[in-house]
Amino acid sequence: MKSSSVRLLLGVSVLLLSGPTVSAVSLSVRPNLQQLFSDSKLTLRCDEDGQTADGWTVKRTAGGKTKQCGTSQQNFGRIEGSSCFISTLLPSDSGVYWCENSSGKISEQINITVTGGQLILEVPALPVLTGSDVTLRCRFRDGFTHPVNLLKNGEPSRAERTGEFNISNVQQSDEGFYSCSVDLFAESPRSRLRVKASPSRPSPPLSVDRGLVLSLLCHLVVVCPFCISTVLMVSIYCSRRTGNTPAVSMEMPQRAGGGQGLDGVYDDITADVTTEYDF
Repeated sequence: MKSSSVRLLLGVSVLLLSGPTVSAVSLSVRPNLQQLFSDSKLTLRCDEDGQTADGWTVKRTAGGKTKQCGTSQQNFGRIEGSSCFISTLLPSDSGVYWCENSSGKISEQINITVTGGQLILEVPALPVLTGSDVTLRCRFRDGFTHPVNLLKNGEPSRAERTGEFNISNVQQSDEGFYSCSVDLFAESPRSRLRVKASPSRPSPPLSVDRGLVLSLLCHLVVVCPFCISTVLMVSIYCSRRTGNTPAVSMEMPQRAGGGQGLDGVYDDITADVTTEYDF
């Protein structure tokens, strides 16, 4: 491998390792469209969790030049509050827009196309979530409605007289480059419909029917004593059937006035005898 090729590969590696980091900050676009007619207005803002992101600047690359929003000659548009405002769009404003901070972190980039032609296709600038619905609308500069064809990736997809194309339950397969055309008349620029997976939703908390809980408690209060008494009765009955009754000991009392001879001896012996009976 030649030394020049080695230097080129090393340069690419350094560029990839030191590239900007994509942040959670997003670029808000109003109107939320990728294609706009010239002389239209555009408002851009850097947002984070629905709030203005402090310390972030709107930038763009158009015509091979990178600029940031501001009022000087080296910039584009003007800053109004926390937003970047372009009052009169020109075809030269077509380019890639994003947010960037002083540390070099950037947001996702959005392609904006400004045309001086007669036809545009209204494609959302921000990604569409899977499972949602979206409408792609062909618009003519004169405001009239014409039958148009919708093209996806350069191939005819479907035709509508109203110029509106509804996509229900958007899926990843719906992502692609769309445009609309009128036979022998005009074709809009192409813009990419971006599709993003919907965030997973947490399972709803289990709802408890208080009435059902009270009913169960009442049944337990009524049934438990009956169950306990039944168990005790069965236990006593089983004990009697198996002969596990306790032995009763009886002691024979001594006969008063112990006699002589055999009777006396018998009395002495029986006086000390204890007899057990099982009942």
